[in-house]
Amino acid sequence: MIIAEQITKSFGALNVLKGVDLNIKQGEIVSIVGASGAGKTTLLQILGTLDKPSSGRVYYGNTDISHFSERELSAFRNVNIGFVFQFHHLLPEFTALENVCIPAYIAKKSKTEAQNRAKELLEMLNLGDRLDHKPSELSGGEKQRVAVARALINDPLVILADEPSGNLDTKTRQELHELFFSLRDKFNQTFVIVTHDLELAEMSDRQVVISDGMIEKNA
Repeated sequence: MIIAEQITKSFGALNVLKGVDLNIKQGEIVSIVGASGAGKTTLLQILGTLDKPSSGRVYYGNTDISHFSERELSAFRNVNIGFVFQFHHLLPEFTALENVCIPAYIAKKSKTEAQNRAKELLEMLNLGDRLDHKPSELSGGEKQRVAVARALINDPLVILADEPSGNLDTKTRQELHELFFSLRDKFNQTFVIVTHDLELAEMSDRQVVISDGMIEKNA
């Protein structure tokens, strides 16, 4: 599904990634763990086409996206990659339904198609009675589930999550973790999750440990 070859990333004199090789299979749930500043989020952003490596290549299947233009990357990202962040990044002026629809509108789907799919996802995530609620009217767990529905709206190949349970209480965090696995089982989607949550990391199919910009463990 995803192949990263000899990924380096530098910010001025600071070398954040120092030659990372990583293969991720379809349907796999992979956790990326390591100390703060090890390069986890930088790697996730490169895998998600939000940032470009200083050197190295990223493949999705047989497609080398390393030399895509910004326009090509944006179009590829919208269709193939869903994102879930620690801070849900919902737009406060829009309802849950409207927030979920946004990536579908960007992908030029009709309003009817987008709303029908958004309702289906929100109902699947037990938010059928929250469609018209704005983020300020939702709990932390509900906001994160709306963000998950938004990530799923275009049926992406892969979901990339950066500390998705970092702001949730213990019960809600456990529910979110279980949700990721049920979604994988239902849709065979691939999940790559940056996390400090050892419980989530241990539930994953594989843990990738990053230390000082290099993979220390991959098992």
